[in-house]
Amino acid sequence: MPYDEFNAMRDLLASLFFNGRTGVLMLLLVGAAAVDYRSHRIPNGLVLPGALYAVIYSSVLPPWPNGTILFPLAGLGLGLLLFLPLYLLRAMGGGDVKLLAMVGAFLGPDDVWRAAVASLIAGGVLAIVFILVNGTALRMVHNLTLLFRVGLLDTIGGSVPSLRISAEASAGKLPYGVAIATGTIGYLVLDRLAFI
Repeated sequence: MPYDEFNAMRDLLASLFFNGRTGVLMLLLVGAAAVDYRSHRIPNGLVLPGALYAVIYSSVLPPWPNGTILFPLAGLGLGLLLFLPLYLLRAMGGGDVKLLAMVGAFLGPDDVWRAAVASLIAGGVLAIVFILVNGTALRMVHNLTLLFRVGLLDTIGGSVPSLRISAEASAGKLPYGVAIATGTIGYLVLDRLAFI
């Protein structure tokens, strides 16, 4: 890579990391990921002040001329709605949903769905790594087969399938705050470097 291209890339990344919106968001995401990894919880004391900061910051310094408070509020609402179905299916915790809502308050409605897709991709990759490292791949395949078979039979029989697995039979619990942080930061970096 020529020296000028390297300097341009460095300057683009610096503008991302030292920005009052994206820099603070990435710090909050790294903090949430670290706490979630250790305790499998994302504290409200991190997410709620972060969302409040995003709403105030984006209202005072909107990302485009004539921007209003609707930008962060629409992003917050969309972020909440995107992962809410996964929470209702018990595939994700409430802290993960609130974390994506906070991301939406920072990024707004146009970018929060991209961050959500990137988070889901990162979550899939991290889940594969997680089960391979923990040696629970066979248990996961067994659980998926069981869920599919039971779900299909219940549906054919006209009843609502019970898609619950006991904690003892689970292949493990992935701290999804790590996936949200990895996916969102990855999206921001790739977007800033114009790779996506």
